[in-house]
Amino acid sequence: PPSGKVLGEKLPSAGPTAAMGCAPSIHISDSRVVYHSNKEPEDSNSSQQQQGHPVPGLFIKSSNTPSYKLRTNPSKKDKRDRNRSMEVEAQAGRSNVKAVGTDVQFGPMRLHQDQLQVLLVFAKEDNQSNGFCWACEKAGYRCNVVRTPESALECFLDKNHEIIIIDHRHSRYFDAESLCRSIRSTKSAENTVIIGVVRRHADREESSILPLISAGFTRRYLENANIMACYNELIQLQFGEVRAQFKLRACNSIFTALEKSQEAIEITSEDHVIQYINPAFETMMGYEKGELIGKELTEVPTNEKRADLLETINSCIKIEKEWQGTYYTKKKNGESVQQNVKIIPVVGQGGKIRHYVSLSSPCNDNNKTEKICERVQAESQTDIQSCRHKDRRKGSLDVRSTTSRGSDGSSQRRHSSMARIHSMTIEAPITKVINIINAAQESSPMPVAEALDRVLEILRTTELYSPQLGTKDEDPHTSDLVGGLMTDGLRRLSGNEYILSAKQTHQVPGSLISPISLNDIPPRIAQAMENEEHWDFNIFELEAATHKRPLVYLGLKMFARFGICEFLNCSEMTLRSWLQIIEANYHSSNSYHNSTHAADVLHATAYFLSKERVKQTLDPIDEVAALLAATVHDVDHPGRTNSFLCNAGSELAILYNDTAVLESHHAALAFQLTTRDDKCNIFKNMERNEYRSLRQAIIDMVLATEMTKHFEHVNKFVNSINKPLAALEETGMTNSDGESVKNVLTSAENRILIKRMLIKCADISNPCRALEQCVEWAGRISEEYFAQTDEEKRQGLPVVMPVFDRNTCSIPKSQISFIDYFITDMFDAWDAFADLPNLMQHLDNNFKYWKGLDDRKLRTLRPPPE
Repeated sequence: PPSGKVLGEKLPSAGPTAAMGCAPSIHISDSRVVYHSNKEPEDSNSSQQQQGHPVPGLFIKSSNTPSYKLRTNPSKKDKRDRNRSMEVEAQAGRSNVKAVGTDVQFGPMRLHQDQLQVLLVFAKEDNQSNGFCWACEKAGYRCNVVRTPESALECFLDKNHEIIIIDHRHSRYFDAESLCRSIRSTKSAENTVIIGVVRRHADREESSILPLISAGFTRRYLENANIMACYNELIQLQFGEVRAQFKLRACNSIFTALEKSQEAIEITSEDHVIQYINPAFETMMGYEKGELIGKELTEVPTNEKRADLLETINSCIKIEKEWQGTYYTKKKNGESVQQNVKIIPVVGQGGKIRHYVSLSSPCNDNNKTEKICERVQAESQTDIQSCRHKDRRKGSLDVRSTTSRGSDGSSQRRHSSMARIHSMTIEAPITKVINIINAAQESSPMPVAEALDRVLEILRTTELYSPQLGTKDEDPHTSDLVGGLMTDGLRRLSGNEYILSAKQTHQVPGSLISPISLNDIPPRIAQAMENEEHWDFNIFELEAATHKRPLVYLGLKMFARFGICEFLNCSEMTLRSWLQIIEANYHSSNSYHNSTHAADVLHATAYFLSKERVKQTLDPIDEVAALLAATVHDVDHPGRTNSFLCNAGSELAILYNDTAVLESHHAALAFQLTTRDDKCNIFKNMERNEYRSLRQAIIDMVLATEMTKHFEHVNKFVNSINKPLAALEETGMTNSDGESVKNVLTSAENRILIKRMLIKCADISNPCRALEQCVEWAGRISEEYFAQTDEEKRQGLPVVMPVFDRNTCSIPKSQISFIDYFITDMFDAWDAFADLPNLMQHLDNNFKYWKGLDDRKLRTLRPPPE
């Protein structure tokens, strides 16, 4: 037959060779593999070559060495045997077993393993060789059968079989151990599994397997011609040794990546014995592999780490967490160099740390960077000290001690909420003024009281509500949160510009344009959204089900529930396209400010809109504005704070004059993305004036999420809404004088305050979520702040939140400070208005959780396993 093919048509019988007992799908190699006899080959043309001058061609056994070598010019008998083998090959090809393969997961790599190939080396056909032939047929493997070592070597070099089974029972035919050594000496056999079939001697003592192992055999097989025994052996090999060797073969690509990496890489054992260094490490440190591999780290004077730094690193990596930072190392020539280093513990067998991987690269311009960092830290401390004042919360009623957290009934709980509003001491100057005027009104004649009413009205509608910023002297976490979230940077530009990586807006990838509507959402995603009307809805399950695209799906469902398409007079397809383009412009690389956060805020917004008092207060246009604002409120967020962008001199900070930089960008970009393409323009069918009103409401709500005006918004809400409602409730006028309550709730200015408070609470509602969600969000925001601190240090920028250093930060302390300073009073006020006992219970539980960790001096998200 032509080379490279297996014939499918029936050929004439060729005597005993064609009458073999092999399975009909066994593939005899097409690369000149023949069934050789055990006699010496005949060759009248090149006897001289046989005697000591072999050249590439067939393999022969040399009398000088226990191995097999190549030769050319096959004997006449070889040629006769080859002709017969072709006829067997034709019969063997009739069934044509279709090649199949399997996918193998190797760590993060997905590999594809082709159909296994088996080479059987048996000098004569017998029940054992036939048993393996039929077992290969049953298992769906490709199989080649050869009779001599010469043919075995030639066939293996052509096919590269995964499994070779050599008959070791008959030494008079060929030397099986010499053949195994010959195969092992080839480069192709590095990951090949070689089995030796040995005799079963019931009356002899068990012999050692070591000679077989030293010859290169993987294991032995005690002769057993039973087809099922042969089949079981092959299956065990496939999922045992063959699978392991297949994975080891894939390691070549990993080692290639390590060898070519520009980062210096060092791998040590759990006992810190150096096991590997790559060429980049050799170049950077001046050592050669042989000088380091096998030595303990303590034997090599490469590290100049201080004792306290060593303790910090070890305490981090011993609990299976990576450490990242900078320290000085000493080259072989004695020169010191500062490096950025990341040390990652690798967990292996037994669930224990088995290796440590160190990645390092030299710091650029070390001295300059170090001096800038020292100067910035000194200036930061000076600035922080100058703005501190007395404890803002001193004297406030403790949210965790109020009776409303109990189960004494809704009316008692709400009465306590109103009482807490009166006892709040958010020390903005305007608050004191309003309290004095309120007290004066009680004993003033009617004309004076009316005049004072007008004064209060003016005060409540002007920008006089920002408190004097300050922090607890003993709490640097609060100080850094205030400095990082409520200022526009330290205004000390270092000269290096920070270019926002997402300046170019993202288009919707083609894979996202598949038609999705409420009618064809996949079942797993639909199931993840089943309880989206409840507060305990788990956004992380939806994130996993949608492969980090929760905003489109949750938006479609929630917007349908609120009738958004009907209000905007747009199609569901337009709304879907809009959700897709908005989600595409959230950065999935951000650990916190991504589309999952947007979906979470959207969910909280929808939940608040469903509360009875909120529904009584807001108009349909307000609800639409709130939902759209929640969807876009952090679009294109770079994962850095406003302070960072201002200090870095970013293009956005310059564009928006260092004022509400990100919030202005979110709002502006949302409308740019919406109006640039009719396919996603959800506003295109709106009446002009209605569109302007909706646009203004969306912008106002997005800008309200800026933390620099946090206390202004909370104060206005408390003084303009909470306290007037509390006064009406305490005087019993809520039922008899419903008009007064309606006036408080539905005035245009108060509706704006309510919408601002609603989106603010939705935006930072993580501490009011169920504990597991709260902890996950805390980990994500901490990681984003850690990454910012890392970048500030790399760029020599002011570190606006020094406590958020990944190596030293106490996450429980940061959460306690955030809850104390920002969350408690705001959610007390919102709870008093919207009636949210479940949220306040979660807040109470979560505060106790963080406090418990802090009391145990733990700095991590979760306690260590018992």
